[in-house]
Amino acid sequence: MNKLFFRLLVLLMSLSLIGIILVQVYWFNTSFKNNDEQFKFHVKQVIGNVADKLQKQETYDFYDRLNHYKDSTGKVPEKEELLEFYYVQKNPETKQTIIYSNSIISENYNISPTFFDKKFDNKKFKSFSSKRVTEVYNNNSMDKSGVSQSLIPDVRIEKSGNLAVLDNAIFEISAKDALLVVPIDERVSSDVLQKLIKKELEEYGIETRFEFGIYSNNLATKIKSNEFKYDKDATYSIPIFTDNEGNSKYQLLVTFPLKKKFLLSELVSITVLSIVFTLIILIAYTSALNQLIRQRQISEIKNDFINNMTHEFKTPIATINLALDAIKNPKIIDDKEKVLRYLQMIKDENKRMHAQVENVLRISKLEKRELDITKESNNIHEIIEDAIDHVNLILEDRQGTITCHFKAIRTTVLINDVHFTNVIVNILENAIKYSPNVPEIEIFTENIKDMVIIKVKDSGLGMSKIAQKRIFEKFYREHTGDIHNVKGHGLGLAYVKRIVDDHNGQVYVESEKGKGSTFIIKLPLIN
Repeated sequence: MNKLFFRLLVLLMSLSLIGIILVQVYWFNTSFKNNDEQFKFHVKQVIGNVADKLQKQETYDFYDRLNHYKDSTGKVPEKEELLEFYYVQKNPETKQTIIYSNSIISENYNISPTFFDKKFDNKKFKSFSSKRVTEVYNNNSMDKSGVSQSLIPDVRIEKSGNLAVLDNAIFEISAKDALLVVPIDERVSSDVLQKLIKKELEEYGIETRFEFGIYSNNLATKIKSNEFKYDKDATYSIPIFTDNEGNSKYQLLVTFPLKKKFLLSELVSITVLSIVFTLIILIAYTSALNQLIRQRQISEIKNDFINNMTHEFKTPIATINLALDAIKNPKIIDDKEKVLRYLQMIKDENKRMHAQVENVLRISKLEKRELDITKESNNIHEIIEDAIDHVNLILEDRQGTITCHFKAIRTTVLINDVHFTNVIVNILENAIKYSPNVPEIEIFTENIKDMVIIKVKDSGLGMSKIAQKRIFEKFYREHTGDIHNVKGHGLGLAYVKRIVDDHNGQVYVESEKGKGSTFIIKLPLIN
């Protein structure tokens, strides 16, 4: 994959993910604000209804007391005619005259001062009624001037009754004036107010804890709930018990301590789903990005492997070809000693190529769990010494040295001697290959509890922190400038890791760039 295209793809995916998260955050904030506005609207309606019901209930109680008082006095009220209305209509065709009259009568009642439980002077209240009369005079009962010749109409319809509109108006005005001086704790109780607010909130679906209080000219009164505290963001107010001029000295305040929790609870289900889906997208994105990066790395590593394998095979093939050409030379073919030397060279190079192929096949079998590893009791020091013998020729060619510090007392382990010898050989070969100067290798053993510790220390190139984390991955090789300056395919240490893991052991490396590396193997002992 082209580097520019890869970076562009990662950038677009990242921007898309960030965009999705920002849209989710914006949606949540908008939904929360909408819920807050809706909550505010409903609460305003609730406390408005509460204020109206308090006013109406108080006025109704006042009406009821007056009516009971009026009925209980047994006195005949003083009647006073306030207004009389006449309407006359004459039909020219039928010669019929209609006269309509409406009289409004006021009934005056004296109120005892004890009605208000106060030492007031005698007061009066009025009750209004109406008398409506419709008279019909035919032609023979009217003279030419339209004046009735008889006092008795041909048809008379009379109706009477209370004027509820006037009664209500005068009662409401009277109630507001009369109750204006009554203390607030005599006009409403905390229990009644709480039940009324709770009922109204339930009708609007607001099921959260509330506190309330009544303030008089910005001062708290006795009418309040036990835990009422004013909160600017969660308290709503409305004037109550307004007078006839529309003014009020009382304010009803209702606060919701758990307002935010209530608003969030309405969004919790959709928010949880949104978060879950966003996390799924995030995990999928991270996984996809990781796979892309991993595939790029694998692609680069495999390219390195192919290049190195090609290089490893190219040299032996070229050597074999040269040896064969030499043997075919008439001057050489008769020289038995030279022929044998060239044949040995061909055999060695063939063996070298075979070893490379075996190395690749061995890793493949390990991954497929097809490699048969039988374990037996072995002395780890003997295994190490056997591995040293395998690399002696390479070491002598580089004029290097291996120094052993065997301090382990218990050395019996359950291992496969062939494979574990290959493990030590691979580590020693790496130590030799990655030592730019004369290889100086030290091998340490020691016992820690029920484990034997093997340390192989070199004074070579060392490796970076990144390389230390990935050194046991298949095909991985740390670049050292020229890809062919150190031969290998990145398979040896992967094989080491798999074999040690199969023996229930641990292998890791400690290294510092330019100061060499130490490979450490931990194996369980046979008790």
